[in-house]
Amino acid sequence: MFPQPVEGAVGPYDAGYLPRVEMCMQPVDEAIVEAVAKLGGAPLWLEEPCWPLNPRTGEPLDFIGQIPVPVEPGDELRMAYLFLSYEDYETGGMDPEDGESVLLIQPGGRIPGFATIGPVGTRGRSLFAFDTEDEQVPVEFRIEMRSVSEEQERYLERNGCFDVDNYIGGRANYRMWAGVEAPWRFFFALACTGDTGPYFLNFGHGAGYAYLSPDGLEGRFGWDAA
Repeated sequence: MFPQPVEGAVGPYDAGYLPRVEMCMQPVDEAIVEAVAKLGGAPLWLEEPCWPLNPRTGEPLDFIGQIPVPVEPGDELRMAYLFLSYEDYETGGMDPEDGESVLLIQPGGRIPGFATIGPVGTRGRSLFAFDTEDEQVPVEFRIEMRSVSEEQERYLERNGCFDVDNYIGGRANYRMWAGVEAPWRFFFALACTGDTGPYFLNFGHGAGYAYLSPDGLEGRFGWDAA
């Protein structure tokens, strides 16, 4: 079951979407062409393409992946598209509002005021991994959703941490603190992988966290180092 909005959440330290599900990345041999949860490849837009640029360099940000937005039962599909900068093994997102990490929502979403959107036809690269020669190789993964056990949830409540790295919904397992304040709601978490992982995301040995506005029409993304 995919998470849905719940009542009572007032900020990023609450569970705004339940139940929590684990994201399991499955590599694919052929490009994914449906509007499903995935990392890498090309974004499958639900409205007109809208590729953000790095405000410092003017270069297109890297497309990291797309994840469905939790909605009420019967509502239309809404998708979140994550874009991050990359420079000298550094991944953007240390500041959720500096324009080097952009989480776009379609359809009907609001483009954040700090985002710089490229002209029609702009397209950058997508998620990559480093091969044995230290060359960047494009990669793509289908995201399969699996339920998180009650035992893991209880462990998080008791100890403030648990062993699930990539997940949607529930209460966030921040390394230190949230990168935003209320009324933003925690959406999903992606773990740091480094340059030897199946894909490259450098979050300072910590994790990256996505957030949604209460109406689910605007996003933020920032990482929290370990």
